[in-house]
Amino acid sequence: MTVQDVLTPGAGEPAAPGPAAGARGAWRRLRTRPSAVVAGAVLAALILAALAAPLLTALAGQDPYTYHDELVDSASGGAPKGSFGGVSGEHWLGVEPGTGRDLFARLVYGARVSLLVAAGATVLQVVIGVSVGLAAALGSRWADQVLSRVTDVMVALPMLVLAIALTTVVPDDFPRPLLLVLVMGVLNWGGTSRVVRAQTLTLRRLDFVAAARLGGSGPLRVVRRELLPSLAAPVITYAAILLPSNIVLEASLSFLGIGVKPPTPSWGQMLSTATTWFRADPMYVLLPSGLLFVTVLAFTVLGDAVRTALDPREASRLRVGTRKEKTRD
Repeated sequence: MTVQDVLTPGAGEPAAPGPAAGARGAWRRLRTRPSAVVAGAVLAALILAALAAPLLTALAGQDPYTYHDELVDSASGGAPKGSFGGVSGEHWLGVEPGTGRDLFARLVYGARVSLLVAAGATVLQVVIGVSVGLAAALGSRWADQVLSRVTDVMVALPMLVLAIALTTVVPDDFPRPLLLVLVMGVLNWGGTSRVVRAQTLTLRRLDFVAAARLGGSGPLRVVRRELLPSLAAPVITYAAILLPSNIVLEASLSFLGIGVKPPTPSWGQMLSTATTWFRADPMYVLLPSGLLFVTVLAFTVLGDAVRTALDPREASRLRVGTRKEKTRD
């Protein structure tokens, strides 16, 4: 078998295995990457900790809202008593300066908010982006021009500035996590739409789509049965890139004081109040910032691994390279 047979069978298009075979092959390639396995394990631990936050805090005998004034030193402005921010058998990671609230409880509950907002915003971005991208690629030339210009405008807009403006004008009684999901999702779907439009314009010219149309399938059936399975790989890859960006954006908005409002815990909100305590209580700064860094890094590494695993051309290059090495031997 030649390299040409591997890369371009038949009509000159990359080989397209069935969904089940492609998923099994991607999973197998993903498991062979140690960085992906480590990143996946870290993220699984964080997600489990966030989901089990009530159980974990119950085991510790704490909650994220109760004040413990006796654990902070009022003479020093509210710094925690004891070493390492007040670490003890009752407070595993210490307490929050000024309030004495349990830091472990606030971190695991803050993980819930940060991950939930980022995941919700990513899902909304993907739904809007896929819908607009498909409509632009499959619609008339006029519709394509209008939707493409709208997408260009959305990509060019200063998202952080608009997010700040929108979150400040909404009434305070509106659920803040839901507001962040809506604002981040509605303002940041342009990249997904571009990816989906470009891929759909390529796929619609292939034989299997033409065969489905000749077989009497309507537009919705063609999209559901033929296009969406083929778009799954690039969409999943792009979503894996969006997720860590949304975590950082939520933390940035909360850091600026316009995201999640107290007393609801959030990593970004904790960092916002930690800026005045980095000398008196370094642990209060290091813990949320370290968790944020590790989470974003793990999602980034896993997203890159998923991109490589789902890219058939990457897999083909790996196979060709392996054959060349065996030939040299």
